Amino acid sequence: MQKNNKIKKILIANRGEIAIRVSQTAKEMGIKTVSLYTEEELNLPHKSYSDESYNLGSGPLKDTYLNQDKIIDIAKKCGADAIHPGYGFLSEKSSFAKKVKEAGLIFIGPSPESIDLMGDKKTSKIKIQELGVPSIPGYHGDNQEMSHLIKEAHKIGFPVLIKASAGGGGKGMRIVFNENEFQAALEGAKREALNAFSDDTVLLEKYITSPRHIEIQVMSDQHGNHTHLFERECSIQRRYQKILEESPSPAVSPELRSRMTEAALKITKGINYEGAGTIELILDTDGSFYFLEMNTRLQVEHPVTEMVTGLDLVKLQIMVAQGDKLPYIQSDIKQRGHAIEVRLYAEDPDNDFLPSIGTIKKIGKSSVRDTRLDCGYVDGNVVTISFDPMLAKLISWGESRDSATKKLNLALNEILFLGLKTNRDYLKRILTLPEFKEGLTFTHFVKTYEAGLKPKEPNQEHLALAVAAYLFNSQEMTGPKQIFNKTTTAWENLSGFRNI
Repeated sequence: MQKNNKIKKILIANRGEIAIRVSQTAKEMGIKTVSLYTEEELNLPHKSYSDESYNLGSGPLKDTYLNQDKIIDIAKKCGADAIHPGYGFLSEKSSFAKKVKEAGLIFIGPSPESIDLMGDKKTSKIKIQELGVPSIPGYHGDNQEMSHLIKEAHKIGFPVLIKASAGGGGKGMRIVFNENEFQAALEGAKREALNAFSDDTVLLEKYITSPRHIEIQVMSDQHGNHTHLFERECSIQRRYQKILEESPSPAVSPELRSRMTEAALKITKGINYEGAGTIELILDTDGSFYFLEMNTRLQVEHPVTEMVTGLDLVKLQIMVAQGDKLPYIQSDIKQRGHAIEVRLYAEDPDNDFLPSIGTIKKIGKSSVRDTRLDCGYVDGNVVTISFDPMLAKLISWGESRDSATKKLNLALNEILFLGLKTNRDYLKRILTLPEFKEGLTFTHFVKTYEAGLKPKEPNQEHLALAVAAYLFNSQEMTGPKQIFNKTTTAWENLSGFRNI
């Protein structure tokens, strides 16, 4: 146990908006920060936001952000005494957490043992069953023979879900509705799991047809204090990747919230957890809920929790890592108002979500109260296919869900990434869909309401308004011929972009 080992300098083993986010809090705490960047990222803002920055070189991720030894070596050379992994990359690699500790540095995250235990779907399911937490009926055994798995699928009852034991993010996952589909689905899941995780072990689970995805934010210190920070709903997903997150969930009553958070704390106490984590649950239509998995790191959607609790999760992570006690008790934490987060991606939802690359000409700023933009880019940055296509996260807060939704929609009108195709309009369609307003946010939301989420054909009035807005905002234009000036682009002629 590390007690009162005050952190003076943190190396952030990540990039983009989360690297900036961690650095912001560290600076407020009087802690120096060190950032990393690659040759492709010379002009990205996270490189210069920290007190120091170091070049990881170029090449595939295994040579840069996944190169454990190189990152630890930089941390030691620059005099850092702690490493924050952010999310993704090395954040849930127990081997990295072990190496950090062996190097005499503080890993700002849970113990390697907790990462190992909860990072494997099979071992985590066994453990939570021992703790008395409900889990989805399924098979988590070692026998991976086709004939045996088919028998287990029949015991569970179709439809079943085939899942890679070692992975996440929807990789190595297939839904099977009958025995005739089983063999092809199993072979596909195993092949994908082997490629993604070097492990083709799968487990089977009962597939719940209309589930909601609810997660409980937990925070524990090194002194045996285990707390929850209420729930977030992350049901609106595409291919198991989250699109929108909110807190509180429109489906969770006070009584259900109490049962869910109690189950989450059973887990953190039962494994003697330390730091921030998320207990992910599946909620059925009858109010039953089941353990899905635990993420042993900070989540992309952590700002939602920060908005409704007023707590800084990164600050709490740092405090816990240096041995401090949590500065509150459970009864101190209140869930106030409603917060929603959407993820802005460089992709074209209307063209099979194809990725978009290119130069960002201009990023809009929101004038809407109670909104927050966590962004890893500035004007002029180039977006490539080398990294995740997430450009930013936009979060809104309101006294009610309706208020938060309206503020988020208004802010999306202003948050443009000119020069790139993004999912901004698609997010607006989600927010204005009647089913979203009614809180019918199941995990099949995107597929079920696919027709309603398609773009509407512009009529003549819309086209005329678009042209008028363009002309109005083209302040540099002195005559109609300049619209077609070949030396400038449409993006460069736009100055009042927030009204388009």
